[in-house]
Amino acid sequence: MPATASPRSALSAENLALLEAVSRLGSMAAAARELGMVPSALTYRIRQIEDALDVLLFDRSARRAVLTPAGAELLRSGEHLLQELDAVAQRVRRVATGWEPQLSIAADALIARGTLFELCEAFYATGAPTRLRLRAETLSGTLEALQSGAADLALGVSVELAIPGIQVAPLGSVPFVYAVAPHHPLAAATHALSDDELRRHRAVAVADSTLRGRGVTHNLQPGQDVLTVPTMQHKLEAQLRGLAVGFLPQPLAQPYIDAGRLVVKPLQRTSRTQRAAYAWRQDTGPQGAGRALQWWLERLQHPKTRHALLHNHHQS
Repeated sequence: MPATASPRSALSAENLALLEAVSRLGSMAAAARELGMVPSALTYRIRQIEDALDVLLFDRSARRAVLTPAGAELLRSGEHLLQELDAVAQRVRRVATGWEPQLSIAADALIARGTLFELCEAFYATGAPTRLRLRAETLSGTLEALQSGAADLALGVSVELAIPGIQVAPLGSVPFVYAVAPHHPLAAATHALSDDELRRHRAVAVADSTLRGRGVTHNLQPGQDVLTVPTMQHKLEAQLRGLAVGFLPQPLAQPYIDAGRLVVKPLQRTSRTQRAAYAWRQDTGPQGAGRALQWWLERLQHPKTRHALLHNHHQS
């Protein structure tokens, strides 16, 4: 190490190993013997490190080589640094075999979070070096995340699309029910509700997460008061409290219907069913999809996995 070493060059793996040996053995002489160095050379290296960092790392007044608080902190942080360097080297070696450094997954409000995390657990169990990033999206924002490159895989997009460079495969269909709290005024109605009756009551809608334009909405009446919330869980909570009314995915609402906390109301309009899909970009590079994306696409080929992503909202 040069005499005018910078703080960064002083924090090399070799220098951290010198400090660890001195601290563990309690003397410069013992550490020099273990390291195969002349004691004066080791002492000189330690002083160079101290000069570069402008701190004292060892208390020279003690009989043993005792770390100062600054020295102890350097060793603690240095150990984490060395572990991270080892981890980086391992990830680089694995990425060279075809694993992506990161895979971003955009999950629409329709997707069951429990099943999504079960898939994450299974993916991590493979020992893959790829880091996962989950994005919560809604309506057109789910597809937008994929198109913009913010996501590599989108779960819960609309199937009515044909976009160059985007590959789409079906997840399944989700029935929706119009549900209100038992104490809401509409709960007492015994007839099929008309659009005019719905318009008189506040609706709750999940905000479209798109960053472009105004986004889209579903099943809102002109002039109707609207409570806009960020997620499907917020929408469910608002309807349970009687703050507003609206459509909910039946798999999400069913336990609350069974418990009497939500009441399903028939409507004069046709019932609503939403078809959902998953999508990924085809421009994944000259070698095709990376191994992480391939793993997720293979899991999504299983009918039980696709069904669970749309229906298993209340897993234990």
